[in-house]
Amino acid sequence: MSLPRAVAAELRKTATLPAASAAFALGVLGTVAITLINAFGVRDALESGRTDTVAFTSAAETVFSAAPLGTVGAVVLGVVAFGSEYTTTSDGAGGGRQVTATLTAVPRRAAVLAAKAIAVVLLVGAMVAVALPVSLASAHAVIGEAAPGAEDAVGVASRMLGAGLYWALTALIALAVTVLSRNGVIPLIVLIVNGSLVSVSFLLTRVTPLARFLPDLAGMRLFARADLIAVEDALPPVTGGLVMAAWAVGLLAVAAAVLLRRDA
Repeated sequence: MSLPRAVAAELRKTATLPAASAAFALGVLGTVAITLINAFGVRDALESGRTDTVAFTSAAETVFSAAPLGTVGAVVLGVVAFGSEYTTTSDGAGGGRQVTATLTAVPRRAAVLAAKAIAVVLLVGAMVAVALPVSLASAHAVIGEAAPGAEDAVGVASRMLGAGLYWALTALIALAVTVLSRNGVIPLIVLIVNGSLVSVSFLLTRVTPLARFLPDLAGMRLFARADLIAVEDALPPVTGGLVMAAWAVGLLAVAAAVLLRRDA
């Protein structure tokens, strides 16, 4: 099977998983919900003249401050894309695992991983294309005439692209970790907790400045303003994006090497 056909097959397979629908809902609805909460806070602060009570007054910033939550959906997509291969089917379906059928259809394991990576990026792209524009439109609708002034459309668009890249790279890292662990539960718990509840990466910045080179912190400036990041000396957008991309590519390379050498 050629790579384009393998990508199409993996795209259909992943998109039809119930967990993928949940991931899409998490990424879109979660981002929109947090954006709305931020927007109502900004509007109240602007109308009352108490702008000192909020960190920003821009509608766009309400979106970008909510953008990290979208990585939860991206993580779920990255995990289930390969984690589902190791799920045992029902007894009526033979009690086997999907990975056997997948490798029978596409014997080249590197091609399987490449197809899954491309499919994950495309699905995350679709999620971003819905979540961020809807969030921005919602923020403008809530803040309305209270908004302080026109925003830099080019800057907002470039930061949206940066947020999309951040989500996609996060999903690829989740995919690679799932391949290495051969289990979807562990990477799902670790990556979601680190990305949304207690950031181990952020805690490590209190110990060593090298923690800013960890993927989640390195890529933050792709969409976040420097003064709104709790990490001192955060990497610049381009540098941070390259570091995060290097993590994703490196982990995928290791995952491919492991996948080629071990039993299915």
